[in-house]
Amino acid sequence: MPIEAVVFDIGNVLIEWQPERHYDRTIGRDARERLFTEVDLHGMNDRIDLGHDFRETVYSTAESYPDHAEAIRMWHDDWVKLAGPEIPKSVRLLRALRARGVQTYALSNFGIGTFEVAEPEWPFLKEFDRRYISGHMAMSKPDPAIYAAVEEDCGVSPSRLLFTDDRPDNIAAAAARGWQVHLFDGPEHFAKRLMVEGLLSSEDAL
Repeated sequence: MPIEAVVFDIGNVLIEWQPERHYDRTIGRDARERLFTEVDLHGMNDRIDLGHDFRETVYSTAESYPDHAEAIRMWHDDWVKLAGPEIPKSVRLLRALRARGVQTYALSNFGIGTFEVAEPEWPFLKEFDRRYISGHMAMSKPDPAIYAAVEEDCGVSPSRLLFTDDRPDNIAAAAARGWQVHLFDGPEHFAKRLMVEGLLSSEDAL
């Protein structure tokens, strides 16, 4: 069946998400490795992605680990430096699809507060036809419920959705519901997939 809508993850698909890099630059690799070993910062971020208050979640975690408090608070205070930069070719592909009249959706594990910070920094985040942000939905990938919620809201048959994400577990959950999927390992391969699907020409995919 032809693809009716392309669904983009955001982190590591449109915007790089490697927070360890910022900590390496600011506190050094050894201190960062110790911090990430002793404090589950990604687990903390998972709670934010489920809708927990951004500042409160980070600052309460900092209070629980006084030896790392300053570094933990950076997750909130320096968030825009933890994320990014954007992946330019991925953004071009998003815009090329829209120019072709293809529906584009975002489906991303992203907090309410973090998304508010991200929007002014990366204006293309406002360009999707529909946005499914986990914090606002109080559910996150790879929970099957979030994919079901997307299907119900957009009204597109799962087999007509093409979803790209950098995490195999998120891709597997979508595929299990009958979505077409592409494990994102760089915009060049995704551009080829979009061409194979007949959604973009070779010129569009440059």
